[in-house]
Amino acid sequence: MNIKRFTELEALKKARQLRKAISELVKSFPTEEKYSLVSQIKRSSRSVTANIAEGYGRFHYQENIQFCRVSRGSLTETLDHLIVAFDEGYINETTLNEFQAKLDECLKILNGYVNYLQKAKERPDNQ
Repeated sequence: MNIKRFTELEALKKARQLRKAISELVKSFPTEEKYSLVSQIKRSSRSVTANIAEGYGRFHYQENIQFCRVSRGSLTETLDHLIVAFDEGYINETTLNEFQAKLDECLKILNGYVNYLQKAKERPDNQ
């Protein structure tokens, strides 16, 4: 992998797409949710990309892996907020399923990145 900047990571690119889609989606939520559910879901989706970026900036593979794990947690948290939005009637089942597919894709790519980092960490030249 010959990546010069964290912005070139596929995991980050997919997470950015998700974050932008979440920002658009919540514009349709009720005004009374602006400081609760809207704020929470935007923060959790932003945390996904922020942790990928911060992990990339760390010196050691293990630190990068740990930040990617936090990012995975933020993906799961974002899904939970979407489930709340569905339960409250702010989104329909189709929208929930579409976003769950996007989240699953981000998770799959992020897991692949973590596996790459784990293998790179275990290479003899990195000991």
